[in-house]
Amino acid sequence: MRRLEGIAGATCALLLAACGARAEQVGAVDTVFKFIGPDHKIVVDAYDDPKVQGVTCYVSRAKTGGIKGGLGLAEDKSEASIACVQTGAIQIPQPLPQQEEVFTERTSLLFKRLRVVRMVDAKRNALVYMTYSDRVIEGSPQNSVTAVPVGRGTPIPVK
Repeated sequence: MRRLEGIAGATCALLLAACGARAEQVGAVDTVFKFIGPDHKIVVDAYDDPKVQGVTCYVSRAKTGGIKGGLGLAEDKSEASIACVQTGAIQIPQPLPQQEEVFTERTSLLFKRLRVVRMVDAKRNALVYMTYSDRVIEGSPQNSVTAVPVGRGTPIPVK
């Protein structure tokens, strides 16, 4: 059983590396016990915004276990939650697009992805982050949003 978890973890790490996302798992809680394969879980991952120094986003999401989950073949649920916080001095070295996908992660073998988009609210000098899930055919309207206020002394450069 632990070997399957290791294989699934390695597969997930390779997929994340291929997508350019650098997630660090902060923790996980089991939600359903599975006799064969890993348990169903809720995982919390930390993502540092690659273009905004000093901002980290924490995304919690369901992770399907069992045999399919252990082999990386299961489709995870579309529900996710996000909280982004200032974790250091905010520095924005280059102008940001008004809206940009910051992170993406596969939640099924081929067709489903969890996405995090950053939007600039220039009027309020804030960075808004939204997470949602999409599929090739049909996505999910479920989403979560958070905002990080940026001090007035640090205007957000926008392209």
